[in-house]
Amino acid sequence: MKKVGILGGTFNPPHLGHLIMANEAFHSIGLDEVRFMPNFIAPHKEVSGANAGQRLEMARLAIDGHAGFRVEDFEIRQGGVSYTYDTMLKLMALEPDTEFYFIIGGDSIADLSSWHRIDELARLVRFIGISRPGYENTTPYPVRMMDSPEMHLSSTMLRDRMAQGRTISFLVPEKVEAFIRKERLYGPECNVAEGEETPS
Repeated sequence: MKKVGILGGTFNPPHLGHLIMANEAFHSIGLDEVRFMPNFIAPHKEVSGANAGQRLEMARLAIDGHAGFRVEDFEIRQGGVSYTYDTMLKLMALEPDTEFYFIIGGDSIADLSSWHRIDELARLVRFIGISRPGYENTTPYPVRMMDSPEMHLSSTMLRDRMAQGRTISFLVPEKVEAFIRKERLYGPECNVAEGEETPS
């Protein structure tokens, strides 16, 4: 069986914390690959500042040159609200010889009970939990916890820094920062609505 890790999220923007999580899971579990999977519309989050196509491109730029990492555009292509259960059910049907691991951070572990059809999802995939400072790792669901270098970094923090005109250098990959500045994302002049533009 091929072992594939899925790291889902808005990636608005992707940052070094995402890469560290993926790298730790990749090496610790012995995965064949980790896929960065941007959602189209997140069930639990308001997404603003970058549209679906821009978030997908930033994910591609973030992993450029990293062997074993790739981008999964399934949820972007599907459109609508991205429910992990529905996505994984379809991916497993397309790839029956693959064992899927879903990588989640400490901020998501305590919220698993609110996920759409979480009981069924927990039977479909194996959860890998990455500890995150300031968050509880308690959940009734089976999560294989992993230690990781601690980094108090989030996409929300980065968007706030950009809105205030502060630097994000060394917090996101250089290519991602260059794209953000080229597209003028997250600054006061940004008014792109989610879903305004999607890739063909």
